[in-house]
Amino acid sequence: MLRLVLPLLLLLGLATPVAAAVPPALVIGHDFPDPDVLQSGGTYYAYSTSSSRGRVPFATAPSPSGPWTAQGDALPQKPAWAGNGGFWAPDVSRRSDGRFLMYFTGPSTATGRMCLGAALANGPAGPFQPTSAQPLVCHAGEGGDIDPSSFVDTNGARYLLYKNDGNAIGQPTIIWLQPTAADGLSFTGNRVELLRNDRPEESGVIEAPVLVKRPSQYVLFYSAGIYTSGNYQTGYAVSGSLTGSYTRAYRPLLTTASLDGAVNGPGGADAVGGTMFFHGHLGGGGRGMYAASLGWANDFPVVRGSRVRYEAERGTLHNAVVRSGAAGASQGQVAAGIDQPDSWVETSVFAPVAGNYTVHIGYSAGYGAAQHTLTVNGGAAQVVNYPDRGWDNWTQVAAEVNLAAGTNTLRLQHLSRWAEVDYVEVA
Repeated sequence: MLRLVLPLLLLLGLATPVAAAVPPALVIGHDFPDPDVLQSGGTYYAYSTSSSRGRVPFATAPSPSGPWTAQGDALPQKPAWAGNGGFWAPDVSRRSDGRFLMYFTGPSTATGRMCLGAALANGPAGPFQPTSAQPLVCHAGEGGDIDPSSFVDTNGARYLLYKNDGNAIGQPTIIWLQPTAADGLSFTGNRVELLRNDRPEESGVIEAPVLVKRPSQYVLFYSAGIYTSGNYQTGYAVSGSLTGSYTRAYRPLLTTASLDGAVNGPGGADAVGGTMFFHGHLGGGGRGMYAASLGWANDFPVVRGSRVRYEAERGTLHNAVVRSGAAGASQGQVAAGIDQPDSWVETSVFAPVAGNYTVHIGYSAGYGAAQHTLTVNGGAAQVVNYPDRGWDNWTQVAAEVNLAAGTNTLRLQHLSRWAEVDYVEVA
């Protein structure tokens, strides 16, 4: 499993409080699940799974933060192969000929399973017209197919990603990649398996693939868990080549816990420029659309408001040591021996955009309350207070810091008594 190759360690302090860190923004507050977002000209278009607002409701905004305005149904005509029921997880992209291609999931009358279809329009607002009387992809024996997503590589080659819905029939669920012609409506090669549901912490469910090409690697975002519950989450996997193999991140990118409860069940994510869009459960029912700043640290994604963990022992230690075999510690190692006036641990952490962030330090202290000073990029020091809760009883303290966009250098230095540091999480 991949550990984030982000620089590693600690931040935190609490001397001069600053404004609270910024959580993801709820930008569409009505039912708008599985959002797909497209920028065309100076306008953003978002498309969602069926709701009371239409078969494929869509909304527009002048910027990712909104204001978003509901516009109606982008797919008013049902394809001939589809029966009654919801249409899930649309994906809209612009082809090289200037037309707009929509992939969608719909209920097949012939198979009784969900299958993939396509529709075309001259503009992003539609109306999109189905392209065929038959589904584009429909493997009924594999449970059907859902959650299509388009991807165009840097060489212009076009691909379709989707999930066979093995969860519906107790069979393996796999995220597939298949090359298509330039029109996106026919296939030019066999499909390739990218990822399957073999991680127990994902509750046997992976879906909603979105692929992004970064300079050094491909990043495959996906949702996992049970979508009706708060354990629904957004993970990612990376590969140096398009067809894999893909290695999952050590921890998910977005969970209810990593967002400190600001979003319940964050999933159905889409990455557009410097913004991550995703849905979360609304208190009154349905799933609204959230937006958060997205940045890239060594081509690994970082979302503002979602905790990223940096292991203290992987930082730069001065007059301190790495202690292995630390019972109950994250990954079994901690930064220890931070006991002298010149003892410190320093690391680099990443901020998608400049601003205020919350930091959480995992520590233990057993001989009375201890203190470190924290400096950010060599600036003024804050004091970090560690209550005595016992050695190897790992707990957290939290504070707010101001970070510059990109990489920041943080140093925790001995001030009083003794504390060991396990990790720092930055949100």
